[in-house]
Amino acid sequence: MFERFATRSYELERLDTGEYTPAEYRRWQREMWFIHRMFGELRALRRTLFRDIEADGDVPVSVLDVGAGSGELLRTLAKWTAGRKTFLVGAELNAEATRTIKSDRLAAIQCDALRLPFDDDSFDYVFCSLFLHHLGDEDAARLLKEMSRVARKRIYAIDLNRQPIAYYLYKALGRVLLQRFTLEDGALSILRSFSPVEMVEIANAAGLADIKVEKSRVNRLILSGRKIS
Repeated sequence: MFERFATRSYELERLDTGEYTPAEYRRWQREMWFIHRMFGELRALRRTLFRDIEADGDVPVSVLDVGAGSGELLRTLAKWTAGRKTFLVGAELNAEATRTIKSDRLAAIQCDALRLPFDDDSFDYVFCSLFLHHLGDEDAARLLKEMSRVARKRIYAIDLNRQPIAYYLYKALGRVLLQRFTLEDGALSILRSFSPVEMVEIANAAGLADIKVEKSRVNRLILSGRKIS
């Protein structure tokens, strides 16, 4: 029964193949924000990235969110840093999502996450959330390396932990709360995600230094590191 959790699945999600309607995508965006709020991304972001921003003191800070979706995590970060000079940018491949991100405090750019159109050390911090598992092993390492290239200080990758309790609990709750598209892709996301040991291996392959993998509530892992000086 649990053999399927021993190694990653490489079956593509509908979000990656584009096999969804505009209405499904808009509802997916709303449901993902519910998941972010209720199931761990905000907590994980607060206890890692925001913790480090606060430790820097009251100085200007720049942050890039790679694969930013609708930009809700960036909006929350903007609220947390209210009164402070910030430069907050969302990088997103989807054109509709890119338009959604833009606001008075947020900038957005449509681009390929594996080829970020920024110079080295363009941002203090770079993060991604629930994005790493969408990639194969080599591209996951490429993503981390590219994120670290444009980060002066540190990168963070918040993602799922591939384990059976989370998988079956998600499927049970999702049948009640989520549309079929979000339910099926979310369950597959868990099967595609990394274990803590695999995360370290990917970070090593990306050439990161000072690698940490922290566990957060509701089946979240937080990988962080920086490029080698």
